[in-house]
Amino acid sequence: MIKYLGSKRGLLPQILRGVGAAAGDRAVVADLFSGSARVAHALKAAGWRVLANDELEFARTLACGLVQADAEDWAARAEKLLAELSHLPPAPGWFTATYAETARYLHPVNAARLEAMREAVERLDPEPELRAVLLTALVQAADRVDSCAGHQMAFMRELAPRALKPLALRLPELLPRPASGPCLALGEDALALAGSIDCDVAYLDPPYDQHAYLSNYHLWETLVRWDRPEVYGRARKRLDCRSHRSAFNSRAGIGPAFARLVGSLRARTLVVSFGAEGFLARAELERMLAGRGFLHVLEVPHRRYAGTRLGIHNARGEKVGTPGPAGTMERLYVASDRRLDLPRDQDYRAVPVRLPEAV
Repeated sequence: MIKYLGSKRGLLPQILRGVGAAAGDRAVVADLFSGSARVAHALKAAGWRVLANDELEFARTLACGLVQADAEDWAARAEKLLAELSHLPPAPGWFTATYAETARYLHPVNAARLEAMREAVERLDPEPELRAVLLTALVQAADRVDSCAGHQMAFMRELAPRALKPLALRLPELLPRPASGPCLALGEDALALAGSIDCDVAYLDPPYDQHAYLSNYHLWETLVRWDRPEVYGRARKRLDCRSHRSAFNSRAGIGPAFARLVGSLRARTLVVSFGAEGFLARAELERMLAGRGFLHVLEVPHRRYAGTRLGIHNARGEKVGTPGPAGTMERLYVASDRRLDLPRDQDYRAVPVRLPEAV
């Protein structure tokens, strides 16, 4: 899996327990903001049929390669092709000049090797799922040797030690098809999709502050699209980063957007991950979810991403701000039309919710 702002790696046990309280063995679970596909991959590993969705192309590709693609269908062919790609000589071009010379997200040699591999995948034009597996391997390989602090809003002043290591392709962690049926990856706007999907449980992890994920991971979007976009600024962001904004990234827009999302979903149970410092106030979020009938709120301490802990630096690499707090609180909300037997051990701490009394 790749480094990802807001990654739920540390919350997977709690998320799986929340989903498991509502989902039967053959349940369909939808992840409408799948991002790095870490949660959707874990849901598939637990045996559920998963619908993973994200409107960004790199995220949809990760979901296709890690969730939709089944090991029995693609692992052998992908491993053979990855071995062949690994032996290609470097082929520096636009990508290397943009992201390893003008900007320094990667060592030039690694960028040139990555560019050769990406061009080869384009020439191969493999089946969609195999293509997604190969591109997932490329993104993961580049992520292991990048030189930034968990996002691509900026790069390190000096190349990070890991960026000096040679880029190496590995087969992504493919999973067998669940007994409940095939999984699916989509690339739709979550608000537009919500009213048309049939699932037993919907997991929601929407953006909840000003950080737009296209800006945060523009390099991966370009690597997957391979479209040589117009770029701008020192970070060499894609030009569409200026225009692509989600209502969830806006203080004014997040409330109406979340209310519409919750109201559109037909799933009996919603499991929602939301940061304590998000734009939507806890009371308002709970009011929206309480309409489902039964609501549990669970608080889990969460370590902040590296960029926040390092502090703020100017263009010359000089520290001009102080690091933020090392930790924050992530809340998991489980809202259902029926009472659920939620686990109450030390890892999954229930917080009582006092809902307004009927007048």
